[in-house]
Amino acid sequence: MVLARRDGAFLHNPSYSFGSDSLGSTPLRIAQIAPLYESVPPKLYGGTERVVAYLAEELERRGHQVTLFASGDSMAKVPLKAGCPSALRLSGLDHIGPAFHLPMLSEIYEHAERFDVIHSHVDYWSFPMARLTLVPTLSTMHGRLDIETLAPIYGHYRDLPVISISDTQRAPLPHMNWVSTVYHGLPRNLLRFNPRPGGYLAFLGRISPEKRPDLAIEVARRAGVPLKIAAKVDKLDCEYFENIVRPLLSTPGVEFIGEIDDSQKEQFLGGAFALLFPVDWPEPFGLVMIESLACGTPVIARPCGSVPEVLLEGVTGLMASGISELVDAVRRVGTLSRRGCREEFEARFTAEVMAANYERIYYKLIAGRRRGARPQGGMEERSTAKTVTTRKLEAHELP
Repeated sequence: MVLARRDGAFLHNPSYSFGSDSLGSTPLRIAQIAPLYESVPPKLYGGTERVVAYLAEELERRGHQVTLFASGDSMAKVPLKAGCPSALRLSGLDHIGPAFHLPMLSEIYEHAERFDVIHSHVDYWSFPMARLTLVPTLSTMHGRLDIETLAPIYGHYRDLPVISISDTQRAPLPHMNWVSTVYHGLPRNLLRFNPRPGGYLAFLGRISPEKRPDLAIEVARRAGVPLKIAAKVDKLDCEYFENIVRPLLSTPGVEFIGEIDDSQKEQFLGGAFALLFPVDWPEPFGLVMIESLACGTPVIARPCGSVPEVLLEGVTGLMASGISELVDAVRRVGTLSRRGCREEFEARFTAEVMAANYERIYYKLIAGRRRGARPQGGMEERSTAKTVTTRKLEAHELP
């Protein structure tokens, strides 16, 4: 039995069981487990927590009953169960983060029957408990997976269904039970399209060796173009910032803004004529790339990790490895259509597309668990090689 709420969402009778002809249409009770390091969405920097907020709100909009397990200062517009009073990083407690996650996970799995599906965004921390309940757990892997010391942990739980956020992210762990790749998405109207760029390059994100802000500064200097840097500095990266990056901030034309919030992103990204994304690591996704595309701003990036999947060469960005090639890309990027960048965002990277993909996977997991079947990989066809026009047609008509 499904009961309608006044707000148009639904409540489920706990004794309700899924019939074969109801799967794919019945509203679900979904637990979303977010990391406690940042609020959901974050007040400042934070990719994973931002995506969890967008997903939870869109699933609620689609009629599902979503419960968010996150820090108590989270502001996502869904029911919240606080795992700690406030975000750990801004509270200075991030160094003992795992200790705060364990009670939250215990509460979720001790009462797993309240949900039809549990969606974890806390990496391997939910794996042991996921095996102790009949309620299916889906885990989205948000970070890098090429850390060799962690490989035995993942190998021990290779039967559990996991989601990659890019095809290349999963390469170090091919033995895992990958059920799909689901790209991140943003609310369609979160960032407005700006058809008229300003006269500077933008660098947005985190000051760290793998993000290569030092390379961005060198490229901008050689191209003779101003660079604005809006980024946070984690405790672990303070030495890199002080020794490598700070001395470069005196370079003419370089402006260091620091960490910015969502309300400032639209102006910062939309006002740039290109985003510099010179990463030097296996980038799992790179949320800032699609934030830039939403504003109509093309991306100049090194082809590491997910970059060739997210960007469409010559349409939404230019990719190059060396400094000289990146400088040349800065000089050519003005030929790309800002309208084309926005259209590519709308076709592939909205919260609606993301939630529709996850929704379909939830139903398959529930049906598979009821039949006692192990979820298999390859549930979704990839569309990375398709044209923008083809992807537009499929954005809301998923295979």
